[in-house]
Amino acid sequence: MSSVVGAVIAREYLQRVRTRTFLVGTIGLPLLMLALFVVSALMAGSGGSAERSLALVDRTGVLESGVAARLAAAGFEVESVEPGSVAEEELESRLLDGSLGGALFLESGTLEVGSARLRGVSVPSLLRRIGIQQAVSQTALEVRLVASEEGPALAALLSGGELHLETVGAGREDTADEDGTTAMVAGFAGAFLLYVVLLVYGTMVLRAVLEEKTGRIAEIILSSMRPGQLMLGKIVGVGAVGLTQLAAWILFGAILLGTGIPAMLPFFPEGGLGFDLRAHLPGAGVFAFFGLCFLVGYFLYASLFAAVGAMCSTEEEAQQLQFPVVMLVVVPIVFLAPVLDNPTTSWAMGLSLFPFFSPILMFARVAAGAAPVWEAALSVVLMLATLMGTAWVAGRIYRTGILMQGKRPTLPELWRWVRYG
Repeated sequence: MSSVVGAVIAREYLQRVRTRTFLVGTIGLPLLMLALFVVSALMAGSGGSAERSLALVDRTGVLESGVAARLAAAGFEVESVEPGSVAEEELESRLLDGSLGGALFLESGTLEVGSARLRGVSVPSLLRRIGIQQAVSQTALEVRLVASEEGPALAALLSGGELHLETVGAGREDTADEDGTTAMVAGFAGAFLLYVVLLVYGTMVLRAVLEEKTGRIAEIILSSMRPGQLMLGKIVGVGAVGLTQLAAWILFGAILLGTGIPAMLPFFPEGGLGFDLRAHLPGAGVFAFFGLCFLVGYFLYASLFAAVGAMCSTEEEAQQLQFPVVMLVVVPIVFLAPVLDNPTTSWAMGLSLFPFFSPILMFARVAAGAAPVWEAALSVVLMLATLMGTAWVAGRIYRTGILMQGKRPTLPELWRWVRYG
């Protein structure tokens, strides 16, 4: 790579990473998301101590231990009160002075139909009501089943049973994620992230080209280098900005998973996080394929956006002409949910092998464990071949269009640029 291209790359890179917008997006956005996660989790799972305190009065004599255990697991502070005792008579005053969040009464109807009576000054939240209702009904059902001869068998049936999935074939291995939910979520999240970064940094290349063209800066720069070198420098420079931001986000996520979440666990109520997120992360191969899809997809789309920028003379023209390129990024997002729902169908394979859709759809299928190795390899080969052709065409258009001013070119003129440029 020549020194002039390196100078363009350094200029494009440093010009963007030193801006306040880049710093806010790279550092401020992850911190904001972390703060929202912590605040929402604490608000949903903790609340005030008095609000979570619950007096339990069991008049059935058989439900207290089971209900108390389930309520404690749901984050409540349970206080068992003997029926007819002085403590029961004091419940009303404790509710009124706010030292007690609620009083749950288990009566004869609880064992029969799972009903219970909850007294409190205010109506608890929907999630708390659901937690209390489930604790009561599940315990009542459990006690009734234990008293039945076929209790254990009926309990297994009523719980819904389990569906154990086994995958066979080359390149497939059983994992702890038996239902594939985690893999599908990873595929959807990663594909959507690719959509965002491809669109954001692709349009950033377009804006950079358009600014230099409309400001007549390109005419000065091209006196010391070829148009192809300028285009390559811009694409690589902006791409390096994108890689820097992604690397910062990944590093932040790794630090959070490695030290942040374990350090925060003591501050959450029991079961507040629900599961160990680190145990559900995709493998290193999925992360590597994500990086490959970003690199190839970025250069593929950035060359198209650079060509569009070279064809335009105004911001209004750029907004109109970039629409077909933007749609190439939007269409795979439209098909993302159907593809993840039916990832092994022939049409899903065909869509994910289309080079302009591959960065998003093929990654989603790979993350979901639905694409064999040969399909992923074929998609990369097709993307690279398309990239070579797209870069050649975009370079021809860029070479002529970057110095053109006035009306935007017609299709016959674009054909002449590509043919003779």
